[in-house]
Amino acid sequence: MRRMPAEALLVGAVLLWSFNYTAVRFGVTHGFTPLAYAPLRWLLAGLALATIVWTRGRSVRIGKRDLTVLALVSLVGIVANHVFGMLPVLISLISQLAGVERLRPRHWAASGVSFAGVGLVALGAGGRLGGDLGGILLALLTVCSFAVYSVAIVPVMRRHSPLAVAAVTTIIGSVLLSIVSAPFLARQDWGRPGPLAWSSLVYSALPSIVLGNILWFTAINRVGPGRASLFTNLQPFVAAVFALLVLSEHLGALQVAGGFVIA
Repeated sequence: MRRMPAEALLVGAVLLWSFNYTAVRFGVTHGFTPLAYAPLRWLLAGLALATIVWTRGRSVRIGKRDLTVLALVSLVGIVANHVFGMLPVLISLISQLAGVERLRPRHWAASGVSFAGVGLVALGAGGRLGGDLGGILLALLTVCSFAVYSVAIVPVMRRHSPLAVAAVTTIIGSVLLSIVSAPFLARQDWGRPGPLAWSSLVYSALPSIVLGNILWFTAINRVGPGRASLFTNLQPFVAAVFALLVLSEHLGALQVAGGFVIA
């Protein structure tokens, strides 16, 4: 992984996360309730990351100051869970204000064009600019949360490996999410999900969260959160393509046009 270009790592993370939308949708429509599915996938991912760190003989010991930062970003990272339409713009803005990196006008132009492409994909999927206010606010909160998360972990990764940071944030986040979701976990009918639904959970935890976050953390440690964030706008279009191939959903002309604009 050390020899792989950062761009390849980012594309890999985007592909894994894009297919995750299809996996999660299948799981929560075939036996799982959303708030039983979510903590399970994060808990499984946290255990897997901790096992990887342990088998490689590395320590996840992190100082109190960094641990406090990771606890806070774990909370917002779990809330975020990767809804990305405005993410590059917000990451760039937060990164600039926090002094993490200095971005050129060309980057801001690319962010704007990419965001326009996401808008086309959303409209092509049947979204409305004047849609449900609650849904809009939830999506905006999600994007802001992950933007803060991506910028806040950069100073911590200067002192610790991406793998250790991924393990700690995922474990803390899974515990927090499990506490919030406890009533839904208690009411979940565990005999209802079939083998494919359980397989979707495993994919959502291991390739998507574990490998995806390792690729993402490694890449932003190399190129910074602002540049890395541009790749995330590929997700809506790639996710729509996966939904077409796996779930036989419709891919409209606006979505295709949005994909070309993003690219």
